[in-house]
Amino acid sequence: MKTRHFLLPFLVLIFLLQARESYSQESNDSLRLWVIDTEDGNSFLGSIAAEDSSFIVLLTDTYGEVHIPKNQIKKKKELIQKELVEGEYWFENPHDTRYFFMTNGYGLERGEGYYQNTWILFNQFSYGATRHFSLGAGVVPLFLFAGTATPAWITPKVAIPLAKDKINLSAGMILGYLLGEDFGFGIGYGALTVGNRDANLTLGAGWAYADSQWAEHPTLTLSGMTRVGKQTYLLTENYLIGAGGSSFGLISAGGRSVQKKLAIDYGLVFPIGADIGSFIAIPWLGIAVPFGNTQ
Repeated sequence: MKTRHFLLPFLVLIFLLQARESYSQESNDSLRLWVIDTEDGNSFLGSIAAEDSSFIVLLTDTYGEVHIPKNQIKKKKELIQKELVEGEYWFENPHDTRYFFMTNGYGLERGEGYYQNTWILFNQFSYGATRHFSLGAGVVPLFLFAGTATPAWITPKVAIPLAKDKINLSAGMILGYLLGEDFGFGIGYGALTVGNRDANLTLGAGWAYADSQWAEHPTLTLSGMTRVGKQTYLLTENYLIGAGGSSFGLISAGGRSVQKKLAIDYGLVFPIGADIGSFIAIPWLGIAVPFGNTQ
């Protein structure tokens, strides 16, 4: 395997992460600004000029003073430094616990969840049961095609912050079963993430199993994301897989376009290794829709 191909996406990501960190340190953290979302779907950004038991008076650049009834407030949130870029509010990452497929060291908050779909057939729901534990379930409904055996799985995950917004550790499993056949499959994994929810790198390792037989060698992953605009991220997710006496890899590069309640992933996946004959690029297209205690 050509190791330089496996590492190339990370050289680019590390450069972008360093540039972002330098920029963030120059931001003004003395501002006390708030984002208030109302029940009718509006969102206001400004400083609180006055507040009583019934109303909040928000001083905004766009609308001047806005009197917002408290019984119409859906969510009130004080901005933190990294969410204000050149005077513009950058909402939080709506799909910050995963790359294209691989999870990272961050976990879902209690009551927070998302639905993920890739190429129509891959479906998964994940939900934060507690602050540190989440549970997911997924299916590829092949039974729709003449009763073909259908893979289904559950995905328990524990996430533990080692240093808030800097270092996070997670461990979990994919416990799968092929419905219609007596065949189980899955993987147990651990992931260490360095960076915040907008810009991070993750090193992961896991042991896969199929039909009660565990793999002799671990699967290694190296993934990352970085925010390059209000609604745009760059993503990469890469695997080194040992099988038998040889190994092969998957490298990927692409992006994520986000709104407050939607994330769209797109990219290309490249198989590499000694047994890969001709050049192949596999397109990736998926969406994630948050629900529950969303941003």
